[in-house]
Amino acid sequence: MNGAQTLVATLADHEVEICFANPGTSEMHFLAALDGGRLRSVLCLFEGVATGAADGWYRMHDKPAATLLHLGPGLANGLANIHNARRASSGMVNVVGEHALAHLKYDPPLTSDIEGLARPLSHWVRRVDSAENIAWDAAAAVAQANAHPGRIATLILPGDSSWREVGETAVPQRALPAPQAPDPARVEAVAKVLRGGESVMLVLGNKATRGRALELAGRIAAGTGCRLASQFFTARIERGAGRTPLERIPYAVAQATAFLKDVRHLVTLETREPVAFFSYPGKPSLLKPEGTLVHPLVEAEEDSALGLEMLAEALGLRATPPQRQERVETPAPSGALNPVSIAHALAAAMPEECILVDESLTTGRETMGHTMGARPHDLINNMGGSIGYATPVATGAALACPARRVFCIVGDGSAMYTIQSLWTQAREGLNVTTIIFANNQYAILKAEYANIGAGTPGAQAMAMIDIDRPTIDWVAMARSMGVPGVRVDRAEDFHAAMVASAREPGPRLIEVKLY
Repeated sequence: MNGAQTLVATLADHEVEICFANPGTSEMHFLAALDGGRLRSVLCLFEGVATGAADGWYRMHDKPAATLLHLGPGLANGLANIHNARRASSGMVNVVGEHALAHLKYDPPLTSDIEGLARPLSHWVRRVDSAENIAWDAAAAVAQANAHPGRIATLILPGDSSWREVGETAVPQRALPAPQAPDPARVEAVAKVLRGGESVMLVLGNKATRGRALELAGRIAAGTGCRLASQFFTARIERGAGRTPLERIPYAVAQATAFLKDVRHLVTLETREPVAFFSYPGKPSLLKPEGTLVHPLVEAEEDSALGLEMLAEALGLRATPPQRQERVETPAPSGALNPVSIAHALAAAMPEECILVDESLTTGRETMGHTMGARPHDLINNMGGSIGYATPVATGAALACPARRVFCIVGDGSAMYTIQSLWTQAREGLNVTTIIFANNQYAILKAEYANIGAGTPGAQAMAMIDIDRPTIDWVAMARSMGVPGVRVDRAEDFHAAMVASAREPGPRLIEVKLY
């Protein structure tokens, strides 16, 4: 057995099931090892698709995927979506190929400082120093990625470590570290705040927005009258009819400060207090009112479900029925396409247990309010703000949950970053409906131009914001990568296209033409 075979075997032994790959010459032995069939491999035509798909896989599967990247430039191409994954607390094992040690001294063209590239966005970086140590290094990488919250582990694999033969290596299964329990004194302090009669908002993040933790938060809200909210962007929320509803803190500073103006106490779970996404002249960075107190209940490395159980016990609310969202039957809209009709069409069309991946930016800002009472679904947002995340994350989510339909809503500017995802979706036969809002511009930048106080954009500035001349033909592009597509410009046609896409297996694209 050579080093690469040992690496693949160790990843599989530690329950890594899939590898999103964009390989090169230095990774050929790793590819050969994949022929053993223990690790599913998925080809991505750009490294940002591979790292984004690994993010989507983790968000829906709660287990890390591997990526295979070619040397420093391959890693660099994937860094934007590694950044997004890190912000979403997604676990990931990046295997980055490297030149053989004897070759590095000649400074070949692809030589780079891989550690220097990896370290700012990785929690753990290690360079394999011998084939004999690969199994131990791989086991350590998976253990790091599996920690709570999920972590980014980067393992650098020199070519000679891949091809050299190694003897049998016994690597012990590493016990997954359990999330920590919150400090009981901190829980009691929050219970005292909730008994105090002042306005309290619980802000939920990461794993607090789903499962047992979300239900417990619903019990506490029902028993105390506190408000439940999430940040504008969240890694994954279980929402829709029958689930505990969360308010969404708005994106825009003026709307967010108005939303929070009457809150006296903010209690955070696996997140921080609300902060503006950018700095704007004359506007605050912190969105809470002056005098509002922040109480961390569950820190990032702690267990939200356990923390909320402790809080419910302290308040005597363990048996209280949780708040639940009622089903809202939204009729299918007709007429012109606008943010409201788009939201209504989506709410009416989403099938049961749909996964909604949102990078719709300006067009979709009203979507979340109008889909609260839709059929039960999961919502995934871009935590890191680096655009081009949605189509890769949708790809990984569809692979993690093959029986569920994924709706990916994305602006045309964002979609161009990682449109190669469509090719992977076609090759793998994934149940993804990609919905592209085509307004032929970076519309969000027009709004930000005004928000930042830059005045009125002139002709040259507008040329950097508009993405027409030439106009992108999304349906033709999708067809070229094996994905059937349709173009719509009326609300009723948009709804019908979504419903039709969910009835048939495989990927579909809908271009929503906005004027």
